[in-house]
Amino acid sequence: MAKISFPKGFLWGASTAAYQIEGAIEADGRGPCVWDSFTAAGRIQDGSSAAVACDHYHRWPEDIALMRQAGFNTYRFSIAWPRVLPTGTGAVNDKGLDYYDRLVDGLLAAGIRPMACLYHWDLPQPLEDKGGWQGREIVGPFADYARVVTARLADRVKHWMMLNEPNVVAIFGYGVGDHAPGHKLGEVGILKALHHQNLAQGAALRAIDAEHSGLTLGTVINLQPCRAESDKPEDVAAAARWDAVWNRVPLDGLLRGQIPPLLAEKMRDIVKVGDEVAIRFPIELLGINYYSRMTMKYETGHPFDVWWGDAHCDRWTFMGWPVQPDGLYDLLVEFKRDYGNPAVFIAENGAAYDDKVEADGQIHDVDRVAFLRDHLQAVGRAAAEGCNVKGYLCWSLLDNFEWAFGLSKRFGIVRVDYDTLQRTPKDSYRFFSEVVKTGQV
Repeated sequence: MAKISFPKGFLWGASTAAYQIEGAIEADGRGPCVWDSFTAAGRIQDGSSAAVACDHYHRWPEDIALMRQAGFNTYRFSIAWPRVLPTGTGAVNDKGLDYYDRLVDGLLAAGIRPMACLYHWDLPQPLEDKGGWQGREIVGPFADYARVVTARLADRVKHWMMLNEPNVVAIFGYGVGDHAPGHKLGEVGILKALHHQNLAQGAALRAIDAEHSGLTLGTVINLQPCRAESDKPEDVAAAARWDAVWNRVPLDGLLRGQIPPLLAEKMRDIVKVGDEVAIRFPIELLGINYYSRMTMKYETGHPFDVWWGDAHCDRWTFMGWPVQPDGLYDLLVEFKRDYGNPAVFIAENGAAYDDKVEADGQIHDVDRVAFLRDHLQAVGRAAAEGCNVKGYLCWSLLDNFEWAFGLSKRFGIVRVDYDTLQRTPKDSYRFFSEVVKTGQV
């Protein structure tokens, strides 16, 4: 198998989310968020919580050392909105910002570029109580939050992502209820949450751009090519509808200021005059999260009469997701063709497996190594064909609190023992470190 080389200056590293790794949910004035409420309601499958998680809030120097040892030059982390603004608006919690000061300074001292994401799902509960992403009243508070955080950190943090996976928030948090805040509002709830995130994102981008220069602004979207389970017309139409919801509302809203034609009628009462201008912004960098394709079929009883079909795949992760690295290559090529080849980076790519600690204390996660190798080759192949790919960040640095699954699913290249909080690099960590240091796979 021929080696693939990546260009100099490529962004290499990992991504994490505040709620999944920080713990310390009651420390230093942090306020409650929707995931705290979701957990308290008994909605986490294994009964665990993120109260401690990886305790990154206190152990960040150890985790930065792991990144430095691996040769990372970039780290994408999220900032916890309720840690900075405990009620979502109003008084600023300086102790929360102090924590991110320490983290950023530690990263810079290690030669690692900090990349901050403003929203990775931890909506302050008081804002949810006022309607959350179901109403446009949230737009102003999100822009204000963006101003507060960048005023403190933009002198050192030069890369800013607004949202992480707004489609997942909308569909699973407001549409079907599997994620916090746990609402089952169907199609209207999904489309409202998508559109209001788009509006808030646009407002935040403009707020930051007006007050700071020299920053790289962007966002992160989970993009997954949607394919029909069969060539039946109803399945083909279902896949097109799901592509419009999952991919095009967040993507075309930001890059083109457009509502997908397939959803125009359903969104007629949600979109107001001027919204399509407000949601568009010329970002410098788009983060793409990729895990697999989506194979969809027509099935009533679900939003948009769409459901997951047979992926016709022979490799699966411990999440039950198909392993389809060719989908990442196709996605990047299609993006180059259809969107003018703007700068993108892989903001998340990784897999959960049922890792075993061997007698020697090590984790020989051969499936994850194969997953990373195959997807890195897909990225390298697309880059060699002219796709404007600037970097690859794996998901994730650490095993962590995997949302509604709790602590039962391990995505990390570093194992976390949740009893002792000991970190143990896995074989995948060593493999990825070698790729990072050589620039080749």
